[in-house]
Amino acid sequence: MELFLFLGTLFVFLALGIPICLVLVLCATVLMLHSGFWDAMTIPGAMLDGVNNYPLLAIPFFVFAGEIMAAGGLSRRVVRLAQLIIGRIRGGLGYAAIVSSILFAGLMGSSVGEAAALGGLLLPMMKEQGYNPGRAGAVIASGAILGPIIPPSTNFILLGATISSLSITKLFMIGLFPGIFIGLALMIVWFIIVRKDNYNDTETFTFAESIRILIDALPAFLMPVLLLGGIRFGFFTPTEGGAFAAIYAIVICMFYYRELSFNQLLKVSARAASTTAVVMMIVGSATAVGYFITIADIPNQMTEIFRPLIDKPVLLLICINFFLFLIGMVMDLTPNILIFAPVFFPLIMEAGIDPYYFGLLFILNLGIGVITPPVGTILYVVCGIGDVRIAELIKKLIPFLIMEIFMLFVLLLFPKLSIVPMNWLMGE
Repeated sequence: MELFLFLGTLFVFLALGIPICLVLVLCATVLMLHSGFWDAMTIPGAMLDGVNNYPLLAIPFFVFAGEIMAAGGLSRRVVRLAQLIIGRIRGGLGYAAIVSSILFAGLMGSSVGEAAALGGLLLPMMKEQGYNPGRAGAVIASGAILGPIIPPSTNFILLGATISSLSITKLFMIGLFPGIFIGLALMIVWFIIVRKDNYNDTETFTFAESIRILIDALPAFLMPVLLLGGIRFGFFTPTEGGAFAAIYAIVICMFYYRELSFNQLLKVSARAASTTAVVMMIVGSATAVGYFITIADIPNQMTEIFRPLIDKPVLLLICINFFLFLIGMVMDLTPNILIFAPVFFPLIMEAGIDPYYFGLLFILNLGIGVITPPVGTILYVVCGIGDVRIAELIKKLIPFLIMEIFMLFVLLLFPKLSIVPMNWLMGE
């Protein structure tokens, strides 16, 4: 009863167009009233407890670092490096967009930030080369889902903060190789599209230009290497790594590239603070509804629904992922993580499924949701930047979306593709 009350309330309020943080507070209120008691301070107290979590301190640092890198010229250098790596191939600008998505995911860790930064740079360039606007937008949007799974991912940080038994470092490591695999799969789709749409653009560089691009992009390329190396070998925690990323970005953009002034830094700080406030408001409200979900015994109700499948792990994963895919179509990543991670993780632990492997599938599935209608955040970001009609973008996105769903099921059916690289990176 409580499960259907929660889901029904959630979808009704979402359908009314109420902002997600208020929807979650309203859901918490409905569950509190249903439980038979009223305490006006319970929800604010739960919200405060939700944001008072040390691992979450990494999020404002990484958001700040991402904003600095986008404003300080790193994104432009990442695109030039990607063009150098693969731009010589026919349809090179599309391949460069996918490679840039892989590289930029290691700098920013956010799908929305990645789509905004790369879209602002690449969409005008692709339009100039004669690319169909919807197709160009589809490449950017499809690559943006790599942000939540390639470290440093703010979504893995949220998951690790929500499920305290999970190591954020191991979550980072399990996302690296699957993220690269998905990027390569998107290139296969682009290979077919280049021949279908007859794109012929290439980009070549002289030896001197190549050296200059490499030297110029080296500080940007080193940042994720130093960050992940520092976290992996214990020089700092993921939270301290966020602080390192922010300081590194300031030093590089202000004193090496000299493309970020003090006044611009203040503006970037204000944007980062605004973004962080939105995220933390959602975290707090999702924690409040999660508190009442626990009181209402919804996790156990969900477990009972799926209990017949506990002895069939693959079938259980397929059913859970189907549910997550539907939820991801109507609600954004952050609240989905905070609400449904505590519901499903006890179930998969009881089924004997590796929690880090499930964490990867969980984030990837919900990440695909940001490019699926009707509430695909990335779709609206790309449409706004590239002046593309939403219907056109969705139509051109379908081949990439099919490939990403296919890769989700490949990773689901072959867990060693993610678990073995994670163990290798962790030295286990």
